[in-house]
Amino acid sequence: MGSKKKNLKYWIGKIHLWLGLASGLIVVFLGITGCMLAFEREIESVTTGYRYIKNEQQPFLPPSALKTRAQQALPGKLPHSVSYFPEDRAAEVAFFAVEPSYYYIVYLNPYSGKVLKVKNMDRDFFRIILMGHYYLWLPPAIGQPIVASATLIFVIMLITGLVLWWPKNLAARKQRFTVKWNARWRRVNYDLHNILGFYITWIILITALTGLVMGFQWFAKTVYWTASGGKSQVAYYEPFSKKAPHVTSGAVPATDRVWEKMKAEYPHTQMIEVHFPESDTASIGAVANPDIATYWKQDIRYFDRHTLEEIPVTHAYGRFAAASAADKLTRMNYDIHVGAILGLPGKIMAFCASLIAASLPVTGFYIWWGRRHKKSKAHPVPARRAALV
Repeated sequence: MGSKKKNLKYWIGKIHLWLGLASGLIVVFLGITGCMLAFEREIESVTTGYRYIKNEQQPFLPPSALKTRAQQALPGKLPHSVSYFPEDRAAEVAFFAVEPSYYYIVYLNPYSGKVLKVKNMDRDFFRIILMGHYYLWLPPAIGQPIVASATLIFVIMLITGLVLWWPKNLAARKQRFTVKWNARWRRVNYDLHNILGFYITWIILITALTGLVMGFQWFAKTVYWTASGGKSQVAYYEPFSKKAPHVTSGAVPATDRVWEKMKAEYPHTQMIEVHFPESDTASIGAVANPDIATYWKQDIRYFDRHTLEEIPVTHAYGRFAAASAADKLTRMNYDIHVGAILGLPGKIMAFCASLIAASLPVTGFYIWWGRRHKKSKAHPVPARRAALV
């Protein structure tokens, strides 16, 4: 019985080793970029002064007016949406297209319409880091499966690492929870790999699993199926407006009327966003987010661009109150991944988890290299071969 256990642990160790060597560089990269992204919002709040304005205590300009001002600053580009924030923050008009590919944000004073900044998001530092974190700066169809596969391997490594770390008896268990700082650097490295890995495993595991939800459709569907008790997830879709237009009374643009409606229904929300329809059959999307530090609680609504009637949706990204428990879990996924779901403490945990995750392949490599070097020293060169040298 003992030999079987020993053989099982031996093969688990081999799996842990070779998977680590195969995915180590990508895991280090994901951990480092994850650390850089953990406090993105906080860093931007102190480095982007153009996002903040003086509260002039007067009404904001409507979406159509800000759209016109933004198009004058960025001619030839397609406006996608306008976002309003509290009274002391600039409004944002986003310009986005897939082909030709571009992404700009025009920051404006919502009181006067003055353009404060035109920002090419393809040159934004955090967006560049984000694209590396998601796709390794490769085409998404290539980069995303590589990142997702490395993350899946890392999950297997975390599980096999726990099996290898778990002590056989109570006496050894106490030793496994403390770093022997006065030992040789190889022992300290060994303790750091095992002990830090153990203490942070659960946070890293949650981070990795939420990453897999974004990386693999089959994994996302499995999580939803499990959380919903066997139901299939409805894929995201944008509803359409009616083809036969029925023009509403008055000359106020439809996007402005939707904005007024959202303001009336969400007087205390921290962000209201209105999407501009791109065709005669496209709907007008509108978002109200009560907490701009996260995304999962926002109400996402769709309106017929001709009648302004609300169009209900059956997927997870509609009204928050209408979302099922599984839908809410889907909405939470990104906020869980970055730690924002728990506020600043969650982000600190996410930062520490990413940092330790980046260190594990490095400390693991030195453990493997040290053992290999030790084995080579344990086998002296034969006398005949030594004489020939």
